Amino acid sequence: MGEGVRAAVGVKPDRPTLPGWARVCLHFASRHPLGAVGAVIILLMALAAVLADVLARADPQASNYALMFQPPGAQFWLGTDAFGRDILSRLIYGSRTALLVGFASSFFGATLGAIIGVSSAYFGGRVDLLIQRFMDVLLSFPLIVLALVVVAVLGTGTLNVTLAITVPMIPRCALVTRASALAIRETPYVTAARAMGFGHARIILRHMLPNVMAPYLILLTAFLGQAILLEASLSFLGLGVAEPTPAWGLMLRGGAVEFAERAPWMAIFPGLAISAAVFGFNLFGDSLRDALDPKLRTG
Repeated sequence: MGEGVRAAVGVKPDRPTLPGWARVCLHFASRHPLGAVGAVIILLMALAAVLADVLARADPQASNYALMFQPPGAQFWLGTDAFGRDILSRLIYGSRTALLVGFASSFFGATLGAIIGVSSAYFGGRVDLLIQRFMDVLLSFPLIVLALVVVAVLGTGTLNVTLAITVPMIPRCALVTRASALAIRETPYVTAARAMGFGHARIILRHMLPNVMAPYLILLTAFLGQAILLEASLSFLGLGVAEPTPAWGLMLRGGAVEFAERAPWMAIFPGLAISAAVFGFNLFGDSLRDALDPKLRTG
């Protein structure tokens, strides 16, 4: 049917339909604008990490002592550090370190915590009691203290820092997922699975874990901001990734007190990058919690 015939008979012209993922994104942005702002920050950070080789104007590890402490300008947009390295290039490559450590530690911490929490709720009794008391011991330590203990045992380096951040995440996720799994354990389909003789692993992995995905995803997103901040803190203390690897915490350490007056940009720009990343993940995580938690829905 042509457009003229459609107009004559009063039929509205077809409108282009958006893909499903686009409709979900638009709905989320309209209901949670702050979460959309957080998602944009995360997307920009991810693009910087992926396209670092294209976006960076200089080698982030190349030292040039003739260009030390250059202020922000046309040649070096964000200035240079004490080794003559381009701060903008190190910030861009530092997003790779932040996302790698953040995503890896958050994923493994949240996943192991979810499995432990669901298993604890499923078995109950003494197993639940022993697991929860051990989780309580881990929870009694602040994040940074427990991470410092793990780093002191394993040593520094990207892999060890990732493990150090993963460990404090486990009991926090285990506690939340256990609370959700306790209600799921008494549902008819879990009882029916037991009656049919299904093994414990199958019931936990196929029938209980999928039903705690909402709190799992919320915790995973919330942990990302904490993991990035924790990695920066460990690197600032000299216990994170080692030089000359570009990392925001290391850049803050390099722009410490002795250079605060001479080259303040060495600390300002890495601090802004860390703040923006944590702010973005927190905004997105809070909005995701509001969207996935039925108790917080307003309409």
